[in-house]
Amino acid sequence: MTALEVQFPAEVVSAAAERESWRKEVHRPATHTHKWWARRLGSVFRGILAAAVSETEREAIEAYSGELRLPDLVVCDPFAGSGTTLAEAAKLGARVIGRDINPVATLVQRQALARWDRTRLDEAFKKVESQVRKEIDELHRDKHGRPVLYYFWVALASCPQCPAEAEPVELFSRYVFSQHAYPKKYPTARATCPHCHAVVLVNVVDDDELTCQDCGRTAGISGPVNRATMTCSNGHSSKVLDALGGRPPALRMYAKQVLADDGSRVYEPIDDFDLELYANSERRLSRRRDELVLPVGTLEDGNNTRQAIRWNYRSWEQFFNARQLYSLGVLGAAIRDLESSPEREALVALFSGVLEFNNLFCSFKGEGTGAVRHMFSNHVLKPERTPLEAHPWGTTASSGSFSTLYQSRIIRAWEYKRRPHDLVMVSGSPERQFGLSGSLEFELGDSRDFSEGVSSAYVSSGSSASFDLPADSVDLVITDPPFMDNVHYSELADFFHAWLRGLKPFGEYPVNSTTTRHSEEVQSAEPAEFGRAIEAVWKECARLLKPQGLLAFTFHQARIDGWKELVRALEVAGLIITAVQPVKAEMSTSTIKSSAADPSNLDSIVVCRLPGHEVPAATSVEGVERRAISGLLECQNAGIKVGYSDVESVVRGSFLALHTLPSNVRTVDALAAEADLAVDRAAAALGVKSKKDLRVAG
Repeated sequence: MTALEVQFPAEVVSAAAERESWRKEVHRPATHTHKWWARRLGSVFRGILAAAVSETEREAIEAYSGELRLPDLVVCDPFAGSGTTLAEAAKLGARVIGRDINPVATLVQRQALARWDRTRLDEAFKKVESQVRKEIDELHRDKHGRPVLYYFWVALASCPQCPAEAEPVELFSRYVFSQHAYPKKYPTARATCPHCHAVVLVNVVDDDELTCQDCGRTAGISGPVNRATMTCSNGHSSKVLDALGGRPPALRMYAKQVLADDGSRVYEPIDDFDLELYANSERRLSRRRDELVLPVGTLEDGNNTRQAIRWNYRSWEQFFNARQLYSLGVLGAAIRDLESSPEREALVALFSGVLEFNNLFCSFKGEGTGAVRHMFSNHVLKPERTPLEAHPWGTTASSGSFSTLYQSRIIRAWEYKRRPHDLVMVSGSPERQFGLSGSLEFELGDSRDFSEGVSSAYVSSGSSASFDLPADSVDLVITDPPFMDNVHYSELADFFHAWLRGLKPFGEYPVNSTTTRHSEEVQSAEPAEFGRAIEAVWKECARLLKPQGLLAFTFHQARIDGWKELVRALEVAGLIITAVQPVKAEMSTSTIKSSAADPSNLDSIVVCRLPGHEVPAATSVEGVERRAISGLLECQNAGIKVGYSDVESVVRGSFLALHTLPSNVRTVDALAAEADLAVDRAAAALGVKSKKDLRVAG
């Protein structure tokens, strides 16, 4: 038995993971060169690896906190995502296999492991800069030649009840377009005059209306849109979607933020020079379209694309205005034409990441914080009524630009990969330590290279229900499978794929595929579909595992159906759960999570073995209940907030794990019923209450 199964050091690992979760991109930059969803915490997966090769909690803590090396292990992740498992295992000297059904995820994994030559990387960057920066800068300047950092736009819709020639409604909820992140402390904000579009200073704490110094008129701060309804100047009310008339909204520039000569940021209204400069972009795009890298494809209906489609966005190109398309198009073309190399691939990934901050679904976060709210702040493609257009090449004062992300993502990752650091306990608190891990600089090979020992890292894209590797060849399968929910990563990743098809980041990238969606995706909100898909992957993992190997994965599922399907799939695959261990989950700052009534803070580490090699840590409902409460208490002792959703997920998973035991005689439904009773007992023991119940009571 391993410490992972009987004495997992949850307190030590969770404390480090808690700190990492606040700045994941700083503590694990190798896996943060590009957007991917639900990135897991490197500290947790280092802890899983350390505990998997230790027998006691003390040994696991020493392994986690020391210079652990695992050169004789083969570690596989069938849901490799951003590459957390691969990076953590490779840092410890293990040979790693990563597979993901989405090629965009595969691109991210490759960046986490690939060896980059810094000289060649900088040379490639400078070559691209020499070809495109001057022209992109020219399209983002004011009449005085000063750089424009951001252009502010507003969507327009025509009132269905007014004459066709009537002025369209500007879809503002508020005319305040820039305020500080802490308005009570810094109440001065900028608004646009609804009559002449001058920039007006207002006090957002005290003022209900604005008075324009240019035109002398007064107006309320509230705009014509309230939720989904707009009201025109004649008092007619209508639904915004109805007013769009089956087309995506037209847009109007109304303000800009300029970088002044003294380094200050100045807000100014749009003038004739700005309008002509934008028209110039439109002409250039029309003239050179065939030379550029541009997004290809249309949106397909799905849970995460439906909102954009309802706003009549049908093609990926419609997510960008003409200046964005042209600027990004020339930038993409310069990268496309670079000679093939790991450094070119890094710049392709950087370019793709820049798209997240430079499109019409971005908005302005305000002063005192990062300026650009990227398009994936929600797990849907959410249209913006007041989009922000940023400078895609950028300046030192820019946010989300190619030049700034080169430093904060690529160079930071390069530095980390050469000299990784880890968070370990020092004098009772997690501190950054260097020298505990090896470098992340690999020549990536194919399955033959890996099998013959030519390469220590094999990363591929495709269904994980089928690997091109021999049976009994993997020591550890460590992963984070999709949960049973409505967030379909492929639907969101298609936004990047639409551009990457024209760039072909690596040889096997599917440039001829119109989508990254796949019939064998595990992601599904339908229990039967989720169970069917994950069962196929677990069967393949069982085939790959050596007889005494371990499968360990992190999981959180509030819906009991998700746990039921998971354990049924494991049972059919011939895998037996030997332990369920709670540990800190990945997000501490997610707005999506914080808005939930019972947000989740913990994952469960589910540990499995093949038949004949299992020694479950607990084999009775009483035993698993005690272990679940003990593990949850250990997380509380580490300072992790344990919520009711966490208690539900951990307790349910622990009880349902019994279904995989050969000696089990209870049905899944019977175990689920017992688990629900145990949830209340565990919550009481931990002093945890459901906020849903409190809301109902209130």
